[in-house]
Amino acid sequence: MRRLGAQQARNLHLAAQGLLAPPRRRARKDDVFAAIARMRVLQIDTIHVVARSPYLVLYSRLGRYAPHWLEELLAEGRIFECWAHEACFAPFVDHDLHRFHADAGRRGHWSMKSADRARDVHASGMAGLLEHIRANGAVKASEFERKDGAVGGGWWGWKDEKRWLEALFAHGELMIARRDNFQRVYDLAERVRAKARLLVQPDSVADEATMRRAFVLGAVRALGVTQSRWINDYFRSGGKLKDAELDRWVDAGELLRVEVDGWEKPGYVHAAHADLLEQAARGRLRATRSVLLSPFDPVVWDRERASMMFGFDYRIECYVPAPKRRYGYYVLPILHRGRLVGRLDAKAHRADGVFEVKALYLEPGVEADDSLAGALADAIGDCADWHATPQVRLGRSEPKALRTLLRTALAGRATA
Repeated sequence: MRRLGAQQARNLHLAAQGLLAPPRRRARKDDVFAAIARMRVLQIDTIHVVARSPYLVLYSRLGRYAPHWLEELLAEGRIFECWAHEACFAPFVDHDLHRFHADAGRRGHWSMKSADRARDVHASGMAGLLEHIRANGAVKASEFERKDGAVGGGWWGWKDEKRWLEALFAHGELMIARRDNFQRVYDLAERVRAKARLLVQPDSVADEATMRRAFVLGAVRALGVTQSRWINDYFRSGGKLKDAELDRWVDAGELLRVEVDGWEKPGYVHAAHADLLEQAARGRLRATRSVLLSPFDPVVWDRERASMMFGFDYRIECYVPAPKRRYGYYVLPILHRGRLVGRLDAKAHRADGVFEVKALYLEPGVEADDSLAGALADAIGDCADWHATPQVRLGRSEPKALRTLLRTALAGRATA
């Protein structure tokens, strides 16, 4: 087995995710699709105190790009929406894979349970809504008025039609044809698929064994290097795997088993990354990217994996009651040259053109020096400029000395 140092394992992971080095040129629309295809899933979240998560995940990899390209790819049918690692965008080539999983393997997921309950109670209303879409075309939930006058109840207080649309989406009878101002536009799945298939034919998934193989190999390739126990979390495709369950793919040469310093268990690398593995083992992968990450970035969405790989204990706190938060509402991990060196609580005040850093925290053992401050100033400043909030407002920092260094570095950017 090849042996990797801990940092080289991190670099291999970041290379597979498209985060090892800054982009070499300005992003194009095809680069947005390529980034999604590389990750295989792009998690959706609607919180936008900075930017909605899918846009920020893409920004971390591509630098400045036009966010509307994401919606265009969806409307064209090159990507589609599904339940995978929560709600996600995915390349349409994986449509049959995720649909097979939804029909055969996700019956216990909350989205399917809720959809089943809705159909049990509201079969007539859902059938009528489906016929309305068949006759009149795609719809948004906002087109339907609330009839009960209520504010709460249901899924997040949704009105009946919104719950029914989501249930029909979960069951595969509807798909998301496009998004208007990030609102889902629902249409018959057969119509959305027919349009998408003019561009690409999805990979066929005939049985559960094919599905399991696709999920395992796909997750390992997206992760670059991983322990067996982290694999299924990537697509939420099952429980934690054991090493023995991967023997068949190792024996077939599709997966490579490696040793990683500090890991008690072996790691796994997809055969397609054999060249990257060789570069990593020889110390030739250099991490040079410094950038802010989304709280829902694949690098940090598995808390155990982020802790083992980066020594970074990360919990998403936007769903935690305010008194129980340790770092803040929308906390962005800071990636700096192959390490997660800190986190910052941020908010973009778009109307005022202000990017507010409420608080910034370095990890224990990370030294606040001029070099780090300069890299952080560039990461924060570039992100603020992309948000059209070029004025950076700094709050508190830990350690306190970092605030002075960072203010100086940001001022230097402004006068450069």
